[in-house]
Amino acid sequence: MFGRRPRWTNWSGAVRCTPQQILRPASIDALIAVVRETAARQGKLRVVGSGHSFSAVAATDATMVSLSQLRGIAELDREGRSATVLAGTPIHILGDLLAEHGLALSNQGDIDAQAIAGAVSTGTHGTGAGFGCLSTQVTGLTLVTASGELLYCSATREPDIFKAAQVSLGSLGALARVRLQLEPSYVLRDVRKNMSFETCLAEFEDNCRRHRHYEFWWFPYSDQVATKALDAVQEPARPRSLFKRVLVDKVLETGVFWTISEAVRRVPSLSRGVARFSSGMMAEGEYTDYSHRVFPSPRDVRFNEMEYAVPVERGGDCLRELRAFIEHSKVRVHFPLEYRVVAGDDIWLSPFYQRDSAVISVHMYAGMPFAEYFAGCEAIFRNHRGRPHWGKMHNLGARELQDMYPMWDRFHAVRRQLDPAGLFKNDHLTHIFGA
Repeated sequence: MFGRRPRWTNWSGAVRCTPQQILRPASIDALIAVVRETAARQGKLRVVGSGHSFSAVAATDATMVSLSQLRGIAELDREGRSATVLAGTPIHILGDLLAEHGLALSNQGDIDAQAIAGAVSTGTHGTGAGFGCLSTQVTGLTLVTASGELLYCSATREPDIFKAAQVSLGSLGALARVRLQLEPSYVLRDVRKNMSFETCLAEFEDNCRRHRHYEFWWFPYSDQVATKALDAVQEPARPRSLFKRVLVDKVLETGVFWTISEAVRRVPSLSRGVARFSSGMMAEGEYTDYSHRVFPSPRDVRFNEMEYAVPVERGGDCLRELRAFIEHSKVRVHFPLEYRVVAGDDIWLSPFYQRDSAVISVHMYAGMPFAEYFAGCEAIFRNHRGRPHWGKMHNLGARELQDMYPMWDRFHAVRRQLDPAGLFKNDHLTHIFGA
């Protein structure tokens, strides 16, 4: 009797698939064996980390390889401030591991559930005019190629492969190890303030210069934004009390917001009032703590997300158009839009390739229809020369994407060199990459 095929869903629940099998190699040698066996029978495989991508980048009906057992620090150079990390290591675990050695990431996003391999492969980022995406902190990568061989690449060793592999969507091979350049552990002061929409935009550039990290959230149908400024300080950590963490993170941002989100899902006409109410719930205040505890925010209320990076000089106009579209179309949405800046880089498939960017994220509560809303936002993003985040929802194919990336052809030359039979491709990659 044949067993039932396993089922897999991403974090938001919008992407579902039934792989033939889900394998969890416990060592790099075991990962190599899986790749070799799959290649020998001319099969296909996709590697998955935490499943936090909103796109179908990890979905497959063939073999799924989870990196969940490949975690931890493989090598550490405290004096050189670098570490080689096993690819399945979740970022929230990595922060604690590095802190034990007095080290930290230079920057990270406000979600830390991702495995380091997935975060690097999709160009995941934090915020800050002086900081690039997480992949810019990578100094070396070890891949298991389609031939079942280990390949190490860096800026000086296989440099073309390295530039392709820094953001590759898992299409060049299975990431086994990631080498990261780090900083000594540091304390950040987190300051939250609320202000009007236009005041925030008028002062945004200046605030980006004044603060190490600066971003804001705008709730639709309101005139108020919630800002977040982070700065390194030479003082002891003074974390929030347990009472404040529970009150803000668990009671307000999770419990209350989940409850009202469920109400909106059942009665979508409530969305406008709930959005305005939610904008007034955003607490002001400040605290200090070690960076890996300050960067992430609780994300217990699930949602779907689209995100585009537009040239930084077009960010404000793009956001104003999004606001006008939402209000004119009476979109039933109560989740906020997030606005950040990310520094440009030289990584071939990075959304920030050769340009500083304003990054705008739109969200819809999980279980609510999002296609029409996201399509309307996407049209505005594209009008402002936006590039989509590879791990989030978008509707573009190879024809549109190839015009956005000057190094598109060189990337795919490397991809075809390393994986000529398409061992690591799935339907999603076929759609966005073409042949």
